[in-house]
Amino acid sequence: MKSYKKAASAFMAAAMAATMLAGCGSKTTDTQTTAQETLPQSASGEFSYPITSDEVLTYWCELNQNVSANYSNLGETPFARELMKETGVTIDFQHPPANQGKEQFSLLLADGSLPDLMEYAWMNYPGGPEKAIQDGNIMALNEVFEKYCPNVMKYLEENPDVDKMIKTDDGHYYVFPFVRGDEALCHTIGPMLREDWLEELGLEVPTTIDEWHTVLTAFKEKKGATAPFTWEYTMEALTQENPFAYAYGACQTYYIGSDKKVHFGAVEDGYKQYLTTFNQWYKEGLIDQDLATLALDQVSAKMTNGQGGASMGWAGSRMGTWITAAQKTDPNYMLVAAPYPTLEKGAKPEMGQIDNRYPNQGCVAITTSCKNVELAARLLDYAYSEEGHMLFNFGIEGESYTMIDGYPTYTDQILNNPEGWSVAQSLSAYIRGNYNGPFVQDIRYLEQYYTLENQRETPTVWGSSNAAAHKVPPITPTAEESKEFSTIMNEINTYRDEMTLKFIFGTESLDQFDQYVKTIENMGLNRALEIQNAALDRYNSR
Repeated sequence: MKSYKKAASAFMAAAMAATMLAGCGSKTTDTQTTAQETLPQSASGEFSYPITSDEVLTYWCELNQNVSANYSNLGETPFARELMKETGVTIDFQHPPANQGKEQFSLLLADGSLPDLMEYAWMNYPGGPEKAIQDGNIMALNEVFEKYCPNVMKYLEENPDVDKMIKTDDGHYYVFPFVRGDEALCHTIGPMLREDWLEELGLEVPTTIDEWHTVLTAFKEKKGATAPFTWEYTMEALTQENPFAYAYGACQTYYIGSDKKVHFGAVEDGYKQYLTTFNQWYKEGLIDQDLATLALDQVSAKMTNGQGGASMGWAGSRMGTWITAAQKTDPNYMLVAAPYPTLEKGAKPEMGQIDNRYPNQGCVAITTSCKNVELAARLLDYAYSEEGHMLFNFGIEGESYTMIDGYPTYTDQILNNPEGWSVAQSLSAYIRGNYNGPFVQDIRYLEQYYTLENQRETPTVWGSSNAAAHKVPPITPTAEESKEFSTIMNEINTYRDEMTLKFIFGTESLDQFDQYVKTIENMGLNRALEIQNAALDRYNSR
């Protein structure tokens, strides 16, 4: 039995008082009252796990690809079985077909009969999370947190930056969040290249645009690489983190400028300079000629068979996976991280990749269809307790980890899986720490997930920039603003993406860049910037 004091500090209670029931209809209030009577506390005021309940909670989420490689349902994993055992709550996990999460999410909302719990990027809800509350789809969680979630309350009180991120401008908490518990966990994407080739050619890891040009040229001319730099251009997360655009102080989307205002990088001079460079590199054959259609399987093949010499992506699922695959036939194969490039040697990169601590992933809302809100809240609050934190990040003691000198150390079940599973697949069977979910991610997971020294260096190498100063926080436009913003940006993004490729390929002259900018402005860019900056002002005032 594990006990937790059901106590809320005066600080948190005062902060919630004004918004405790706002946004919740009578249905929500009634279910909360029923739930309070369902799970009585002990006379001492403590709440204990496991809970005794015959009810089943339905939990909708997409199934991570590393889980689906070996399980058809999250509920089959050792992680989920242990979670249900420790909490006493039976969970019916429901998953959309692979790559159909957004479509099924929309269908569920249209149907109106929702699962009890829904794991989704709720900031992407049409109109934002406040609109999801107003539409009667999810609950405002202020009262729920105060009544049933001492672990969440304690964490938010100790981490006011996260507290600010997980509520709307109206002050409504709306999810049990996924939180990166250490800054090193926020630097997960960056450029990488063949270290063994660099050593063979007598070259250093490139740090400037000019050095990158030298290295890629050498890879093409001396190593026979047909795609010296190749990356998953079709994946938005990687396209927007383009290291070469960052070198010119530009990006494809929104960022915070030195004036502390939101800017749109794809219309600025730096973006034109980046396009000019990439156009030239493409002509020289330094950029993968299949750029427009590149997906993971193609990039993986090129990076492991000698066609590609440099790429960008995650240190685990890209760098580690490619090294492991390639060394089966070439034991000398090795990748090394490169810093985000600059124009001048020795300069600190001004821009680079960084996640917000609350990155709008893996967060869980309680829907208004939930008939036992307390049971749902107690289940989710468990992840933010000490015991829940260990389960979500390290799994089952004695199976997936053991404590060695106070350090939770993964066992061979994870690091040398007897079934031959990859480390990522083994971890995904026992934890959620290597992807996301409603919990606080622990840096000690990453220290072991990165089994190679070159991987362990990536947070420092990729994190050495001023990226945090330019990261747009999780702002939330109003429902009306969000609808208008989406309409504007759908048109702008489509046009930007089309023209970016034309400029790189040379099918559109860069002499037309000014006209490209005017076209985007005519599509409503200034209004979109007004909406973003108004939302930023409200966020800063929370």
